[in-house]
Amino acid sequence: MKHKFTQTIFGIAIAALALAGGVVFKAYATAPSGLVNVPLARGTDVSDGTIPLQFGTDVAMAQITVAPGGSSGWHSHPGGAIIVVKAGTLTVYGPVGGQCRTATYTAGQAFIERPGEVDQVINTGTIPYVLLVTFPRVPQGGSPRIDEPDPGTCPGI
Repeated sequence: MKHKFTQTIFGIAIAALALAGGVVFKAYATAPSGLVNVPLARGTDVSDGTIPLQFGTDVAMAQITVAPGGSSGWHSHPGGAIIVVKAGTLTVYGPVGGQCRTATYTAGQAFIERPGEVDQVINTGTIPYVLLVTFPRVPQGGSPRIDEPDPGTCPGI
């Protein structure tokens, strides 16, 4: 009887450690630094337009400013993002096929982050970068941003 009791306690301990591991995984999400997010507008799609937006999802807009050397932290967007660089210079880092992909953007340029795409954006310039961002297909009432753990494909980032 004592042997079965010990096995049960051991099983419970292993399950507790596994659950704790899940909690620790979430703790490794990377936070932004030097970032100011100013929500500009938000609305629920109620149209039958030609842009592929799902009826009932939200569209959010924000101005994001990041100080020199600051970063977005590793993140993704549930519905993607359409970004216009208003000022400054930034570099986007992301995993592609197990490799680190980089792209640099400057004022007057625009770029897209696809839904679920994990990346990190760093201010590589000498002035704050300012982005005007539209987040399509955000779950109604949900966040346009999902903090993500470092995928480990861009060492030193």
